[in-house]
Order: sequence, then structure tokens, then C-alpha cells
Amino acid sequence: MKLIKTLLASTAALAFSTSAFATDLEVTHWWTSGGEAAAVAEFAKAFNEGGDKWVDGAIAGSGGVARPIIISRIIGGDPMGATQLNHGRQAEELVEAGLMLDLTDIAEKEGWKDVVNPVRLLNACTLDGKVYCVPVNIHSPQWIWLSHAAYEKAGVPVPANWSEYVASAPKLREAGVVPLAMGQQSWQTQLAFDTLLVAVGGTELFTNILSNKDAAAAGSAEATKVFDAFATARELAQGANVQDWNQATNMVITGKAGGQIMGDWAQGEFQVANQVAGKDYTCLPGLGVNDIIATGGDAFYFPKTDDPEITAAQKRMASSMIRKDVQVAFNLKKGSLPIRGDVDLSAANDCMKKGLKILAAGNVLPDGVNVLSADTAGQIQDLMSEFFNNTNITVADAQSRYVDIIKNAD
Repeated sequence: MKLIKTLLASTAALAFSTSAFATDLEVTHWWTSGGEAAAVAEFAKAFNEGGDKWVDGAIAGSGGVARPIIISRIIGGDPMGATQLNHGRQAEELVEAGLMLDLTDIAEKEGWKDVVNPVRLLNACTLDGKVYCVPVNIHSPQWIWLSHAAYEKAGVPVPANWSEYVASAPKLREAGVVPLAMGQQSWQTQLAFDTLLVAVGGTELFTNILSNKDAAAAGSAEATKVFDAFATARELAQGANVQDWNQATNMVITGKAGGQIMGDWAQGEFQVANQVAGKDYTCLPGLGVNDIIATGGDAFYFPKTDDPEITAAQKRMASSMIRKDVQVAFNLKKGSLPIRGDVDLSAANDCMKKGLKILAAGNVLPDGVNVLSADTAGQIQDLMSEFFNNTNITVADAQSRYVDIIKNAD
């Protein structure tokens, strides 16, 4: 779908624009689950209120499905007006090729550096001193979500940490409950591994491997413990038989699975299902072992154009996404944390409050997407998916291949 410009002569449009033109912008993203759709509607509402029009270009599937389509369109000369990507290195080559709009002027005018917390999120949008994206949330993958209904059926207490969770698995099986819900997409299995890397291996090991690209750390005995835990997770997930992450979340919501290792965006699905944190489900950051989160998340980039009206509309959209009221409305529905440190989130649920407390304490790590190239991240995803779905691959084999990837990582 190509960008469409519509002439509107209303006073409302004039109030939000420097010209008498309001602009339709196609926006591509991969937010298609119930909770995600409710959240992205808040961005569309804010943009439309200014007289412009958000033309939704949702791409079904995960980011792994959407990103190649998005990048292909931009490179092929059929760009959208705005697109979701993860801030970090995913758009690095597009920026270097001069295909993305420079947002430095509005970032400086609106003081993004002073309000984005942690500032590393804005740094991940910055290349050679220029800002090329607007970070919109903080998503942390280090969580496990536990079904109270499933544990009630199994007759055992809801676990407080990873060890208790593993110990509860036999009782869950006896009750006809799958211990671990896991979808078949490769990013889900990588997410589970990285979460275990923090919980079982610790923050130093996580940093040494992913940030420092330390192959010796990847081959260490401490890392072997992480792979052993990952092999245990592989056993716990037998019988899940779902593809998408939100289908796995639904297994937890309906009590068909005891738990799911998934990012805090899972909160949106629980909210849509009218479930209450602490009553219907429990969330454990760091798998209940380490109260720490990795600060990844989503950002919006704006493909460069020669049309000044489109450029102006793109900057209006970027500005609206980081506005205080929009940050609150969007993130409360998305389940993520706001990128602004100056907003009121008194309406946050118990799980979001846990994340806010960890963030306030500064117990944060960079997300893998911020420190690994797309090629390296893809190799790790492929390895973790292959290991998780093929029980013939041993821990030793998988770790050896992991070491080789880290050794050659960029």
C-alpha cells in the first residue's frame, strides 16, 4: 500500500500542522494480538486527533516475519510512512544508507534526552550523533507467567522461582497440564534461553557473552548450567503444540499450561481476558531468581521522503508517540513500561509495578537486540530453535555451536 495524501481544509487540521494539509501515513507493525491491537489503537487515536490519518498496515506474524517485508519495501522504493522496529541495530544499515528520516531536530526541541529513561534507549536510536527513531516502550523478556487455575488443578502451590517451577512439573503432568507453554517461532526459544542466561547464569555471564562477545564465557561451566536448564525447559514444553506466542499465553490463561517464559507484553493478553495479576496469574521477573530486566523494546522509524508534507506528518507522529498522555495510555494496554520517567502510572497492575520498581532501582541490562547484529541474532535464534525442537541435539553440541557464533559475532 502506497502513501496517500489527502487535502483537508479544516480548522482542526490547521491547529496541529504548519500547513492546511493533513496527511495519510501508512504505518507497518506486527502488533496483531488482542492486547497489542488495543495498545496500538492508542497511537492511531493520538495521531488522528491532529487531523492526520493513521493507515494501519499490520503484518500478521512476529517481528521475524514482518521485518524482512518492511526492509524489502524500504529498499525497493515502496516505503511506508512509519514502521515499527526494535531500537538497536536492526535498522543500522538502512540508516547508514540514508533511507531513514533524521529526527534530531524534534528530539532536541522536545528534550527527549532529558525524559527518556534509561537514556540508553535513545542512544540505541542514535547513530553518529543523530536520532533516527522514537523509542515507545520498554519491554523486558525476563518473566515467567504462571496460571493459578493450573496449579489449583495440580494441587500444588504456585511456584516462587525457577527451581520450584521445575519441581512442580511432575504434578502438573499428572493433572493433564503442560508444564511450559512454548510456541514454535525461533525468537521465542531464543527469548527463553536468554532469560535463563540471566536467571541461571547471572548478569555477569549475560554481559560477558552478549555485550562483550566473550567466547570463553560462552563455553564456560556456568554457561553449561544454562544449557542444562534450557534442556529441562525443552522437556517441560513437550505437548504444547502451538505456534504463536499469544497462543502459548492463552494456554496459561485457560489453565492448559502451568507457565510461559515470555516478555511483559504478555500482560496485554491477560488484561484482554479480564484476568487479574496476583489473583488469576503470577508474574515472576527474572524467573523469581534475579530481580533484573533487560531494557529492550520497540521504536518507530520513518523512511526518508522528498515530500515535505509527508516529512512534516512523520515528525508529528513521532512527537505524538512520546507525549506523556499517549505514553501512559499505550503502555498500560501494552503491558510494557513507558520510556518517559516523568509520567504517572498509578493505574499500573501488580506486574507492571514490579517492573517499575526494578527499573527505578537501576537493575537493568541491555537487550540482546541492542548489542548483536541482525546476522548474529539470527544465527542464535536458529540454533536455539533447532535445539529446542530436536531432542537428539545434546547440550554439549549446542553449546559448542553457540561458542562458535559468539566467537564470530559482530
